[in-house]
Amino acid sequence: MKEFPPSNIVIVSRESRLAMWQAEYVRDRLAALYPQCSISILGTTTRGDQILDRALSKVGGKGLFVKELEVAMAEGRADLAVHCLKDMPMDLPEGFELAAILEREDPRDAFVSNDYAALDELPDGAVVGTSSLRRQAMIAARYPQLVVKPLRGNLDTRLAKLDRGDYAAIILAVAGLNRLGLKARIRSFLDPAQSLPSPGQGTLAIEIPEGREDIKRLLAPLHDEPAAVVSAAERSVSRIFGASCQIPLAAYATLDGQRLHLRAMIATPDGLHAAAAEAEGPAAAPEALGAQVAELLKARGADDILAACKAQADAASA
Repeated sequence: MKEFPPSNIVIVSRESRLAMWQAEYVRDRLAALYPQCSISILGTTTRGDQILDRALSKVGGKGLFVKELEVAMAEGRADLAVHCLKDMPMDLPEGFELAAILEREDPRDAFVSNDYAALDELPDGAVVGTSSLRRQAMIAARYPQLVVKPLRGNLDTRLAKLDRGDYAAIILAVAGLNRLGLKARIRSFLDPAQSLPSPGQGTLAIEIPEGREDIKRLLAPLHDEPAAVVSAAERSVSRIFGASCQIPLAAYATLDGQRLHLRAMIATPDGLHAAAAEAEGPAAAPEALGAQVAELLKARGADDILAACKAQADAASA
């Protein structure tokens, strides 16, 4: 049996400021729990960080941000990786598992602009930046007079592009801005009814090599069961539809005692076609609730919308 707690722990992380904040947050919490441990962070660059001239939906999607971290763990150079759950593929590669889901930050989207206070204030033809097809579909459906353009790069890079005038406004996750002390950049919050969040948005997840029971035990005090329950419901919808960066899909669950409420939406990137559904069920069965909502979406045309998404993606790559 491996010693507990391990004398040395290595956290592998992307090197962006937000990713390092997340790794340092987990390091500091573990250090408070296990002061006898030596905890270090191994920084690395992923392919998703390197490819900045194309939309994620066109270059491979969410897995681009985790592969190099998994290689470091597989090679024994690291014990765990910290991720934004919304950036995690629905199914992990063989040999890895999610060991802990941390408490959820604010899951909403944020409207960020230097000149305008809200989407409603933007003039016709104003350029809005987003890296998300989900947000693109929402804006296209509600504000067809606006121009949506891709926005890649880490959080600081995206804000710099706004500040130099490339965009009239950009849409970002509230959680990332809060974590980096940038809440003052938020001009307004997009209510989930207006912009339904991505599955797992605002939640951190810790990935480990499968079978590392010592690390799983180490992380157990960090696990937040309410966050895990709502995330399981949201991600189950995404898994059923094979969701990736090529599909504008949103899912948002809230917990009220032992009851779980889930809303989900799927749309085409141009916002012209969309289906929405919601249901409530026991918190003890989040995946079943996700399956129920997915069936409601299918009854409302989700399969046709998926086919349209694929056709649009194929046309864009031709």
